[in-house]
Amino acid sequence: MTLDKLLVDFYRANGIPDDGGIDDDTFEINIFGIQLTMPNPQFRKDALHIHDIQHILNDCDTSWKGEGFICGWEIATGMWKYFLLGILSLWAMGYVMWMHPKSVLEGYKKGLSDRGVIDLKISKADLMRMKLEDLKSLVQKEKPTKMGISQWLQFIFWVLVSEVIFLFPLLLIGLGIYSLNILI
Repeated sequence: MTLDKLLVDFYRANGIPDDGGIDDDTFEINIFGIQLTMPNPQFRKDALHIHDIQHILNDCDTSWKGEGFICGWEIATGMWKYFLLGILSLWAMGYVMWMHPKSVLEGYKKGLSDRGVIDLKISKADLMRMKLEDLKSLVQKEKPTKMGISQWLQFIFWVLVSEVIFLFPLLLIGLGIYSLNILI
């Protein structure tokens, strides 16, 4: 089956609009049980189909456990090279590490042996016509990478970076409250 058809099935199974919400100005996200409305910037809209195809490629739903696997996979495949997308992946990784660290690690391990879909530089139209089996062949590296000392150190580095990115807004709020207390 082609990726365009699989995407429609994926969206319906996960309660997402058929276009993935690509034309929406905002998107909803549940963080710590609070439903937040976030802006949907153009860079996110441009890459949303790739992120969603990665869910299909790795057989992950859109729960935080599934997102944890995907963000671990994205960081291992080098998504961080795309600065704004990398920030989103690292923020998600920082958040999900608190709930599903094993899922993040499993995604990271798998990602070490794969190429990122974004790095294939395939147009959206061509990607949508592609069969899932063909994409799987393209992303899989010839020689798998196992978790050695170097890979564990890299994973720990990315976990620390992700926690800094995730906790940064809370740090700013804390500093603001602290500053107000000093002034009062």
